[in-house]
Amino acid sequence: MRTATQDNKFVSTQMAATAEMYWQRLTENAADVVALLTDDQQQELQRIFGLSDFIATQLCRHSHWIPELFASELHNIERKSFDHQLAKLLEPITDEEQAKRILRQYRNRQMVCIAWRDFMDYSELQESLLDLSALAEALIIAGRDWLYREMCASLGTPSCSQGKPQQLLILGMGKLGGRELNFSSDIDLIFTFAEHGETLGGRRSLENQQFFIRMGQRLVNLLHQVTVDGFVYRVDMRLRPYGESGPLVVSFSGLEDYYQEQGRDWERYAMVKARALGPWTAESDELHALLRPFVYRRYLDFSAIDSLRKMKGLITQEVRRRKLTDNIKLGAGGIREVEFIVQSFQLIRGGREPALRQQSLFAAIETLYELGQLEYLAVDELKKSYILLRRVENLLQAINDEQTQTLPTEALDWQRLCYVFNADTEMDLREQIELAMRNIHGHFQETVGGNHVEDQNETWTQQIWNAYEDDHAQSILEEQGIDDEKLWPMLNSWHSTVVRRTIGPRGRETLDKLMPKLLCEFTNIAHPSKAFEPVSKVLDQILTRTTYLELLCENPGARQQLVSLCLASPWIGQQLAKFPMLLDELIDPAQLYDTTSLDDYGSELRQYLLRVPEDDLEQQMEALRQFKLSQQLKIAAADVTGVLPVMEVSDHLTFLAEAIIEQVVHQAWAQVTARHGVPDNLNDNEMGFAVVGYGKAGGIELGYGSDLDLVFLHNGSKAGQTNGDRPIDIGHFYLKLAQRVLHFFSTRTNSGELYEVDMRLRPSGASGLLVSEIENFGEYQRDEAWTWEHQALVRARFMFGDTALSMRFNELRTEVLQSPRDKVSLAKDVREMRIKMRDHLLKVDQGMFDLKQSSGGIADIEFIAQYLVLANSHEHKRLSFWSDNVRIFADLAELELLPLASAQALTQAYCHLRDESHRLTLQQKKSVVPIEAVKSHIEQVEAIYQQILLEV
Repeated sequence: MRTATQDNKFVSTQMAATAEMYWQRLTENAADVVALLTDDQQQELQRIFGLSDFIATQLCRHSHWIPELFASELHNIERKSFDHQLAKLLEPITDEEQAKRILRQYRNRQMVCIAWRDFMDYSELQESLLDLSALAEALIIAGRDWLYREMCASLGTPSCSQGKPQQLLILGMGKLGGRELNFSSDIDLIFTFAEHGETLGGRRSLENQQFFIRMGQRLVNLLHQVTVDGFVYRVDMRLRPYGESGPLVVSFSGLEDYYQEQGRDWERYAMVKARALGPWTAESDELHALLRPFVYRRYLDFSAIDSLRKMKGLITQEVRRRKLTDNIKLGAGGIREVEFIVQSFQLIRGGREPALRQQSLFAAIETLYELGQLEYLAVDELKKSYILLRRVENLLQAINDEQTQTLPTEALDWQRLCYVFNADTEMDLREQIELAMRNIHGHFQETVGGNHVEDQNETWTQQIWNAYEDDHAQSILEEQGIDDEKLWPMLNSWHSTVVRRTIGPRGRETLDKLMPKLLCEFTNIAHPSKAFEPVSKVLDQILTRTTYLELLCENPGARQQLVSLCLASPWIGQQLAKFPMLLDELIDPAQLYDTTSLDDYGSELRQYLLRVPEDDLEQQMEALRQFKLSQQLKIAAADVTGVLPVMEVSDHLTFLAEAIIEQVVHQAWAQVTARHGVPDNLNDNEMGFAVVGYGKAGGIELGYGSDLDLVFLHNGSKAGQTNGDRPIDIGHFYLKLAQRVLHFFSTRTNSGELYEVDMRLRPSGASGLLVSEIENFGEYQRDEAWTWEHQALVRARFMFGDTALSMRFNELRTEVLQSPRDKVSLAKDVREMRIKMRDHLLKVDQGMFDLKQSSGGIADIEFIAQYLVLANSHEHKRLSFWSDNVRIFADLAELELLPLASAQALTQAYCHLRDESHRLTLQQKKSVVPIEAVKSHIEQVEAIYQQILLEV
């Protein structure tokens, strides 16, 4: 049931009931305020209570705002007065908690006013976006200026070479930079300052960068922290150079160096909207002039189209992976596609056309029309569609001050939208939205584009997919020259099973289109049934996920890669079956086999994580696992096809693990410090925490299924506590951090476990502390460790942590490895440990060889290297440097501690056995081969082992 209002809009029963609930709460607590309102004002207030829970909740808490809103503010927002009003409110404040309260309450009051105007149609969309952007800018700058004043009073004023004071400059990114901020948006910021120097006037001088880093940390907290009054804005700093692992604030010269040397295409795209916030200064001009050459090239830059297409592809993958439906921002024809259309022209032509160098999408699209780059009808259609979607987005978010771009699942919220848009039903409004998205997507395809491949003639494959009689099917295969008696029975059996599955009409239709195309990929394979079996297992997992069936149906390259990789490696087939999101990686074969450079895993992962909200722990954990899986797939694909030399496989898998360790520690650190603060003995940007890799991780020899042998260290030897709201002692802090790191690794999400972590090599093993203070670690290694622990230390390598910790760990490791040892007793200890290991772990049939544990295998080679390092490092210091066996053997040969022929034989055997291990993993087979296959290698290894460890 619906009731009509004076403006002929209809209020649903649910909206009326919601309004009544809030109205009762208001009248119970603020009857005197209600009494001041006219009948028309009371009716409007009740109506707005039915439309927005955010407005209703805020006004029930702050009822004194209501008369003032009706008096003037609802019909005339003075956005230019935000700065002055905030400065006046903050001027007498000296306490940070009071400052937080003032900023939050001011924000909430203005947001109530802006949302009210939106719901009641008192303002155009562009006006609302300007109001929201001006409010955000005013709040950020007010917080910055208040902190600057407070900090200069105690620490001195940052100065430049001319002695002039310096201020923190803030780049507003995205829609904030374009003055088109949506209602409940994150704000993406980059902090910078003009030049290095020192503070003047404080009790002691401080480097400008350190001053601004502290100021930036406090500003993020001032805006981001949730208090009883809520938050000002969720702040995202991940667009800064080097992401989360980079310094919070960098100088102009640091920015310039980074973007000239390492800037990525996606960072160019982001910088199109970058704008220095606050009053414009000479430094603002300098900053924009510095960034311009990176963003806008002097020539017509058509490479931007391909970059944007790839970014759109990544967004489409994300939509598919996260199963986002009804997303008006990221979906096909969504808000992001309009931005891509406009920004593609800006990036291509902005170097030649200064008029295109602007942050506002609305201004840029008008300029494109004036320059003749877009037709009037296209501009009109894009603008109208974009405005509709942005208005829907704003209203969705204003319902409950939530960051969402997904159409409602609740009937009440649809009724609220229908009221504002004067739509009769949800279906009517959906049709408007879908029409807008179709129009946008059509223009996107014309400008940025996608891949269109004509269907091939698949008549015979259609016939065999639809065949029911054995003789008919076999005759079709014979006509095509396919001699594989197993293919048709397999296909027929699988088809019969699929028919009984509930996959819906859309899924059934897509499968019927896909299978004839997929069967074409089998025609050039000697035994198609060998490929069909693993491919069908992948299909089994995606039958109910039609988007993946459509992906394969529309992408010939993806179908081809699916078949060839499943045929080459059952392990890859299993990965694709277990984690269908990996199918996205098959779309572009050039990208699939273009493995990430060893030095780039860290930056690639930081970029990947930018897609995920910083405060969404579950999505962050899932993203880490998805990144690992997709990168492992690329490595494996390059491995099985010979694109990546086998010797480099372990390098890639190890550097991938290092990048993930870095991000896991950063995320664990953020969580623990948010609760407890940081240890008070640390300097800015320090953690005092380190991760050391042992075994395969330490030796840069990880395989596809390897776990991580890790040891955690810290340097919190001094007594002290953390500086947060819930302080704890430093040792307890690092224990919590270590536990959090392990939680990140071990938690099982949709994409499985990140890595299995083995901590048994820490001091005192499973009974020891989870994280050791570094000097205690050194003391244990010197005085208490067993020989086998020193053997393990040979393979230890610093993987993550502060420079000071890295240097100290390497000093301690070197000191322990270089300790003089009795060679006879050392050899005895090493032999006994090897025998004990073999007795415990070797289980192999007669005539077969375990690549690692059998006599003459990988473990024997490792023990030879470890013995020779421990026996000779006190006389030959360089032996304690490397942690990997290949370079250890090279050094031993060069030092003439091992005959060159023996060193080469061990290295060749070691590489061959490891290569076999990789190959067998990809074939999903045990690391066991017939002895005859490796006989020549193992005989040499056994002879050298005998000579070195048994004849001492």
